[in-house]
Amino acid sequence: MKQLGLLISLVLLTLGCETNTVYNEYTDIEDGKWYIKNAPSFTFEIKDASVPYNIYYNLRNSLSYGYYNLYLTRYLRDSSGRQLESRLDELILMDPKSGKPNGEGLGDLFDHKFLMKRNYRFPKPGKYTMEIRQYMRQDPLLNILSVGIAVEKAVPAN
Repeated sequence: MKQLGLLISLVLLTLGCETNTVYNEYTDIEDGKWYIKNAPSFTFEIKDASVPYNIYYNLRNSLSYGYYNLYLTRYLRDSSGRQLESRLDELILMDPKSGKPNGEGLGDLFDHKFLMKRNYRFPKPGKYTMEIRQYMRQDPLLNILSVGIAVEKAVPAN
């Protein structure tokens, strides 16, 4: 219980320091069973389209997840519903040879943050929606506990 309190404190401290974060949201996957028909969507607002953004997948899985990777299909739409892009991505959750989990872990839960798009420029200010579907063809996909996205202003390299 002490570790959980420490973890929560660290997360809050970290979030408080991330001034470049425009949006950060998770959707819990009920009972850790991600059905193909369940496509979480995340709507966020871009106020300044003149700057680039980095977009990330946020993911939480249990150590009981049966694969080393996860295929996701993402769909980005503008406020009118027009699809700007769709893409299949592979996320590597564990080392394929050793089985050692990637990400930050506490007990048998692991959190991951994967870069989805680097230095992306939105066409114009407004609301955008990112929809995410699992593409592992196992229905339901077990032991994925939550999925989300983060949108951050890209920080120029010094």
